[in-house]
Amino acid sequence: MAAEPKKLNDEVLDKYELVIGLEIHAQLSTKTKIFSSDPAFFGAEPNKHTTPISLGLPGTLPKVNREVVTYAVKLGLATHCRINLVNRFDRKNYFYADLPKGYQITQDELPICKDGYVTISSKDKPSKQIRLNRIHMEEDAGKSMHDRDDKYSLIDLNRAGVPLLEIVSEPDIRSAEEAAAYLSEVRKIVRYLGVCDGNMEEGSLRCDANISVRLKGETEYGCRCEVKNLNSIRNLQRAITYEFKRQVSVIEEGGKIDQNTLNFDAATGVTSVLRSKEMALDYRYFPEPDMPPLHLTEEWVESLRNTLPELPEQRIKKYMTQFGLSESDAVQLTNDKAVADFYEEIATYTKNYKSASNWVNGPLQSLINEKGKDASELGISAKSISEIISLVDSGKINNSAATQQVFPALVNSPDKTVDTIVHELNLVIDTDEDQLSQLIDQAVNKFPDKVAEYNKGKKGVLGLFMGELMKLSGGKIDPKTANKLLIQKIESLK
Repeated sequence: MAAEPKKLNDEVLDKYELVIGLEIHAQLSTKTKIFSSDPAFFGAEPNKHTTPISLGLPGTLPKVNREVVTYAVKLGLATHCRINLVNRFDRKNYFYADLPKGYQITQDELPICKDGYVTISSKDKPSKQIRLNRIHMEEDAGKSMHDRDDKYSLIDLNRAGVPLLEIVSEPDIRSAEEAAAYLSEVRKIVRYLGVCDGNMEEGSLRCDANISVRLKGETEYGCRCEVKNLNSIRNLQRAITYEFKRQVSVIEEGGKIDQNTLNFDAATGVTSVLRSKEMALDYRYFPEPDMPPLHLTEEWVESLRNTLPELPEQRIKKYMTQFGLSESDAVQLTNDKAVADFYEEIATYTKNYKSASNWVNGPLQSLINEKGKDASELGISAKSISEIISLVDSGKINNSAATQQVFPALVNSPDKTVDTIVHELNLVIDTDEDQLSQLIDQAVNKFPDKVAEYNKGKKGVLGLFMGELMKLSGGKIDPKTANKLLIQKIESLK
């Protein structure tokens, strides 16, 4: 295990710049594996999804899954990559017990996608482009299990041959927060495209982080360490934060960083050496002799471009320009495609786009989190939310009643119309100002000492009167009108 980093003050840490590049492995949502017809879905009994091809038995030949190539091109287009019309597979040689052939079929010199970028938005910072070095296709290895038997490690080869896209960034990331934003954005993109479900807890999306430090102002990169198989955004941030402090501590004490592959222990929050970092020569890459190069056509690539959905980056721009939302509201809305789709459906019924955003990012998102369901599975229609917005905007119900009474009733009875719910709950605001004035008189007469305090400058007591008005009216008043008339009444008693 790596030594606990020496505690360093902020002044020392501030001398150094953090440099990060991420390698994200996205497991594709294809029905079958990349080079065979074995099922590729998660959750089967060990070693049930295997055939002679995925086991690497002698005499078998791989054949590429066309859908994997389609998914790779779509992701490349979505991330502004150049698509290599001629690309090929290579053999990457290494020897692990869960790698049945003794090598992995991947892409090295001629990957399918090159030189793209992903735009990220970090809190209180301008948008930033993270450059991509490449996206390439490859097969996954099996899974070693060390906790099932006291004496032996067990191997499950169901995952061997499952298709992966490896998304390799340039070292453009400068903080744990940027790394989290980048991983989140890539996860959004693959989910919008439908090429990967992005479930990190099931291993569908895995991340390796290449981390180094250098003194601020230097142009040469420091020696990097690769932290393997980070399985959550939180653990990615924790590993980066720990490694930054560890590497700075080593350098400050006169040591040097060894280029190692590291493991991150989520329980302790520290990294440890897994093995010495392999170099490209260690893998003895060479062209895969059993597979010819892939030749794609411009026409086919363009046909795929025309099938791309509207992506998060495009929607954020649209929500800010067309709907007038803030960047933070737009980013939050686009975190999930189903939520963004629901918001856009509401926007077809109402022009109050900000209120629609508040409803989706507020009560609706809370309900999604509580139920663990997709926005489209809640049973609440976009039209119903727009009707609530309309009633609030027209002054027929107040926002408090809408969120605390109408929305919960709609959740419990989604087949009822909003109008029916409002009348059943007797929530329609009484617009009779004479009646409201009488209620204001009752509230003011109940607290004469607070009237005096208000007129001496203690404006905070106004909330007491508004609370009393809500109680007297059963919540059936327009807060804006009531507030205006209440102030007039109190100030008339000076």
